[in-house]
Amino acid sequence: MVVIFNKVKPMRTSKELILSSKAYTLENRARSWAELLVTFVLVLIALPVTFLDINLLVRVIGCVFTALLYVRLFVIYHDYQHHAILQRSTFATLIMKAIGLYLLSPQNVWKRTHDYHHNHNSKLTNNGIGSYPTVSKNNYLKMSRSEKNLYLINRHPLTVLFGYFTLFIYWLNIKSLTQSPKKHLDSLVSLIFHLVVGYGIFYYFGLLTFIISWFTPFLLAFGIGSYLFYSQHNFPGAEFRENQDWQYDRAALNSTSFMQMNPFFQWMTGNIGYHHVHHLNSRIPFYRLKEAMAKIPELQHVKTTTWNPKDMYHCLQLKLWDAEKGKMIRLDEL
Repeated sequence: MVVIFNKVKPMRTSKELILSSKAYTLENRARSWAELLVTFVLVLIALPVTFLDINLLVRVIGCVFTALLYVRLFVIYHDYQHHAILQRSTFATLIMKAIGLYLLSPQNVWKRTHDYHHNHNSKLTNNGIGSYPTVSKNNYLKMSRSEKNLYLINRHPLTVLFGYFTLFIYWLNIKSLTQSPKKHLDSLVSLIFHLVVGYGIFYYFGLLTFIISWFTPFLLAFGIGSYLFYSQHNFPGAEFRENQDWQYDRAALNSTSFMQMNPFFQWMTGNIGYHHVHHLNSRIPFYRLKEAMAKIPELQHVKTTTWNPKDMYHCLQLKLWDAEKGKMIRLDEL
């Protein structure tokens, strides 16, 4: 009797996997401009609706759509900073710098901290630069009470959901400006612009219009963005490693989630739900992430998150890495 065994395709090495992803880094320049233009046009439709003296419900709908479009605009800006789209264009550079200032994400601090995040994703030795800090259970137990309180504040659900104040106004602008004023003058420009325009809307159009047209769109957009950023690296099943055990591709596949969303929200969030693909190779344009996942087998069986309130609750409850259990744990599991 002849027994025939099916050959099992061996798992590709880290280098081979990253090299395979390079096929999807080729940008379609016309599409990049079209994606940006469409987003701008939709913002210029949705935002003015919030200023009109019409039915309040219609204005609120315009407010929500403006917030979602801000998220998409931010992801496009984020892709530009990763050199994935619209490089070597003076016009694009000016536009992207303006977007960064408008969205309280000036280029100097954003690019530096976000690049650091990509190079240290899921490292326990990471001090929180460009991400929410994570420590092991044993290190947490060695902290002083004040250190524990600060750590828990940084990871508190309200800190994440009110990212407008905590992450964007304070961390990306006020903190960077006070720590290094000369290096972060663009943070000062961003803050002044935000305050002046906000006050101008309040002064000329009144409190209600200020809330609907300026405050709430940013509050919603930055809350959504902060939670996306948090949950795609802090979820049940996420893995964390000490520096000496850390591997770039493993961090992308085992420590970064694929957030399942319907096509509407995937479009509004610029496909950032394919976050594990983005972390494997940040040079892949946002509109090719889905394609890369479909063509690379290793990217198809990864841990997922959703917008389900139950899943959100579980993500926000995670506080510490327990090396013995090999998982993130809640504080009451300590």
